[in-house]
Amino acid sequence: MRNKILFPFFILVLLLGGSISSQDDLSAQEIVDRSFQTTKLAGSETLSTMTIIDSRGRERIRQLASVTKLTDNGETEKRLIRFLSPPDVKGTGLLTFDYENKDDDMWLFMPALRKTRRIVSSEKAKNFMGSEFAYADMSPPILEEFLYRILGEENVNGTLCWQIEMTPVDDDIADENGFSKRITFIGQKDFVLRKAVYYDLDGELHKELTVHEIKEVDTTNHRYRPVFMTMVNLQNGRRSVVKFEKILFNPDVKDEYFTTRYLERF
Repeated sequence: MRNKILFPFFILVLLLGGSISSQDDLSAQEIVDRSFQTTKLAGSETLSTMTIIDSRGRERIRQLASVTKLTDNGETEKRLIRFLSPPDVKGTGLLTFDYENKDDDMWLFMPALRKTRRIVSSEKAKNFMGSEFAYADMSPPILEEFLYRILGEENVNGTLCWQIEMTPVDDDIADENGFSKRITFIGQKDFVLRKAVYYDLDGELHKELTVHEIKEVDTTNHRYRPVFMTMVNLQNGRRSVVKFEKILFNPDVKDEYFTTRYLERF
C-alpha cells in the first residue's frame, strides 16, 4: 500500500497549490489531499545526498539521481531513483508508478543480481536501502485507506501548521505501511508538510520526520519539494538525512526512463 512522506527521494510528498474560498471549512482529509497534490510536478530531475547515521554516529554517504513525470492526466506519477555511489550500491534503482486510487507498482533493480524484482505490498514497511525511510515513504498513500482528524495547531520552525492524525482503516493497512498512526504537520498558508511523527504497530513512538527546507520548484502552479529533511528513529537512535543539491523543473523528461528496461541499463 501507499504511504506518505516522502523520499529521498522520498518519501515522503505532500501539497496542492491554488486558492480556496475558506481554509477554515476544509476537512482533515481535504487538507492532507491538498498537501499531497502540491508536490506533484509535471516533471523533475534531481541530484541528492543521503547520509545514514547509526546510533554511534558513524556515517554512510550515498549519492542519488532521480527523475519524475506526471502521466494519465496527472493521476499517475512515475519516479525513477538511481544510486550513483558508493560502489557497493552504484547502479541500484527503484522505479515507482504512484497511482491515486490503487496500489503503487514498485520495481527494484540490484546490479549484483542483474535482476529486477517487484516490491510487494507486504514489503512496503521495510527500510529502503538501509535508511530510516521505508518503501512506503516513497509515495503518498491512498486517501481512503486512512481516517483523519484535526488535533489542533502547532508552530513548526516559524510556520503555523495544522496537526492532523492519520490512522489506517484496518490492521492490514497498518501492517503494510508499518505504523498504527501518523501525526502530520501541514503549513496553513502553503499546505506544505513540515513534520511527521510515526507510531509503531504497538502504539509506541517510533520515528519523526522533519523538513528543514523546502523549495517552490514550479512557481507558476505553486508546486513544492522538500530539499533538506531528516528521519530519526527514536527507538534505535539511527537517522537518515537527505539533501538535494539540484532540483530542476522539467516537464519534458523522457518517457523511456520509466521502464524496467531502462531501470536495468547499468
